[in-house]
This record gives sequence, structure tokens and C-alpha cells, in this order.
Amino acid sequence: MTSRHDTAALPAQAGGAAPGRPGKDAGPTEEERRRRARLSRRWQRDMRWSPYAFVSPFFLLFLAFGLFPLVYTAWASLHTVELTAPTDMEWAGLRNYTRIFDDEFFWNAARNTLTIGILSTVPQLLMAMGLAHILNYKLRASTFYRVVMLAPYATSIAAASLVFVLLFGRDYGMINWALHFFGIDAIDWQGDKWMSQIAVSSIVIWRWTGYNTLIYLAAMQAIPHDLYESASLDGANRWQQFFHVTLPALRPTILFTAVVSTIGASQLFGEPLLFDANKGASGGAEHQFQTLGLYLYEQGWVNQHLGRASAIAWTMFLILIVIGVVNYVISRRLRASS
Repeated sequence: MTSRHDTAALPAQAGGAAPGRPGKDAGPTEEERRRRARLSRRWQRDMRWSPYAFVSPFFLLFLAFGLFPLVYTAWASLHTVELTAPTDMEWAGLRNYTRIFDDEFFWNAARNTLTIGILSTVPQLLMAMGLAHILNYKLRASTFYRVVMLAPYATSIAAASLVFVLLFGRDYGMINWALHFFGIDAIDWQGDKWMSQIAVSSIVIWRWTGYNTLIYLAAMQAIPHDLYESASLDGANRWQQFFHVTLPALRPTILFTAVVSTIGASQLFGEPLLFDANKGASGGAEHQFQTLGLYLYEQGWVNQHLGRASAIAWTMFLILIVIGVVNYVISRRLRASS
């Protein structure tokens, strides 16, 4: 018995095509095209403006707390303005600048800043170089030593300065107590000009030596080990390898740390302020360790001459620009010579 199919064929429509759903390869509708166009424009705007949105907080903060104070200080330096009435400005031109250049206390602060900078920067970088050279070798608990090196940098300036005030006390300080055993009389660390500057420099050395040590250590570890192997095969000992391999490779890093330390020394403020027994901005009874930062603070917030303090701030800013230009020239010559 044969089976038959009772399913009848669908009637053909006009044109000979059978009705059915649109094929999968049919084009998008007009609404779909408009939606895709909107998404494409939104995506393009997002790709174009998102980077600016991500970095905008920095520029907003820089405009509010960096550029605006800089411009306002430049404008205030050309006026006579007092702290008690900061909105009452009287045009003075360059009188604030000529007045501070004629002030002996300004030049005294500039000399103190220079000597304290030398006394703190040179030993600091030499000690950092030696410590980095030691840590560059394989030592047990090397990570612990690196953390110890960074601990002074993480310590508060106020806490460190107060501890050093106790150490350098004239009648009760531990350093004078130790010198007494060697037959040396008590030193007035805060009253004597050079001794006070050495004491302030020691605070800076203690705080920043470890920081520079880690910078030198990172630069040393980036030197190819093949250079040391070649020098060793040529008969160079460790000292010769250090002077002929390590130091030439560290010239850019040495220049960087020297410039950064110089800039930091020119802005020295917290250490001499807290080292003063009277906790004033004079830098000692005879201004023996008053820096430019303390002199600016004294003029602006003690004597309340904001116009003169603004002129001092811009003078320090110009000094930093000169330091930056010198750094750029030396860097170019070092790159050309290498």
C-alpha cells in the first residue's frame, strides 16, 4: 500500500515568488541605520574627548593651586599690599624688587642658603653613592636595608627636626655629651653661625640620603653586567670598575640628583624654622641660619608685607629657572660627549 502526501503546494503569487519571512541577508531598516549612526557618533566623541576628561582634574587643580597663585603673586609683587588688607593694592612697580636687593638681610639669607645647600648636598650625594654601591652587591636581607634607607624620607620633617634639636642642645644635647668625653667643650649649635648651619645641614642629610641612595641603586642595577665582566677580564679590580664603569654610566643620574638637591636646598624652610629655639622665622638671634624660605615667611607673615614677600618668591622662582637652564645645558653637553 502506497502512502501519499496530502500536503498541497502553496499557491504561487503574482510574480512567481512564494510569500515568506525576510531573508537573513536582508539590509538593516532605516531605524536601525539611524541608531547605528547615533552610536557611531557617540563612540567617536567618546574616543576624542575621554582622554581630556581623564586628565582634566589635574589641570583644574593646577589652575586653582598652581597657575593662579603664580600669576597673582607676580601681580602682587608690583604693588604695595599688606596682609591685613590683601585687596588694597597700591602700584609700586619694581620698588619691591629694588628694596629687597638693597636689604642686607636678603643677601644674608642668600648666603646662608648657599652654604647650607653646599654643606647638605655634597656629603649627602657622596654618602648616597657609597651606600648604593654597597647595596648593589648581593646581601642578605637586602629588601630590609632598602626599606631602612627610605624610612627617614617617610618621617615627618617636624618630628625629625625636633629630635635633632634635642641632639644638638647646648646644655643637654647628646652630641655635646659625647664630645665631652673627648675633651671638647660644649658647642652652641644654635648660637654659632657655622655650627648652626652644620646642624641644619645634618637634618637635611639624614632625611634625603636614603632617597638618593635608592635612585643611585636603581641606576646601578640598570647598567649591563657585561661591562663589569669585560672590565674584570681586563684585570680591573672593584675600585677601577667603579670609577671607569659605574660612574660614567651614572652621569645623567648624578646630574639629576644634584639639580633636585640644589632646588630643594634653595627652598629650605621646615628644618631651619623648627631648629630655632624661639620657633621664629629669623633663623636665630642674629639670622645666622635664616634661609630664603624663612626670609620670605618673615616678610609676608611676620612683617605682613605681602608685596615684598611676593617679590622674594618671584626672585626665588627666577633662581630656579637659572638652575634648570644650567641643568639643560650640562645635560646636552653630556649627551653630546657620550
